[in-house]
Amino acid sequence: EVRLVESGGGMVQPGGSLRLSCAASGFTFRNYDMAWVRQAPGKGPERVSKINRGGYATYYAESVEGRFTISRDNARNTLYLQMISLKPEDTALYFCARSIPDNNGEDYWGQGAQVTVSS
Repeated sequence: EVRLVESGGGMVQPGGSLRLSCAASGFTFRNYDMAWVRQAPGKGPERVSKINRGGYATYYAESVEGRFTISRDNARNTLYLQMISLKPEDTALYFCARSIPDNNGEDYWGQGAQVTVSS
């Protein structure tokens, strides 16, 4: 059974930082590209970042470029998202997701980690 479990969410003030982690199990983690997808209240999902299997190729949405850093530890089956200079518009539920091979989509998501940026 594929399992993705996020942790590290919380509430921070604007300008603050958080690091999300995602523990993966039930599949061969190192064989899959992985992504972080967020959904803000009343909005559709937004893929904010993606990383390839080897961890050397990354993608960022324009809205987070320069502020978020995605990384992975294939030995620990863990995906990370370091977020700095957080803005109120970053408030959302953040999901760790497994990418579908050769497809611009995801097939499994975790339960989500809430990130709230507010003063």
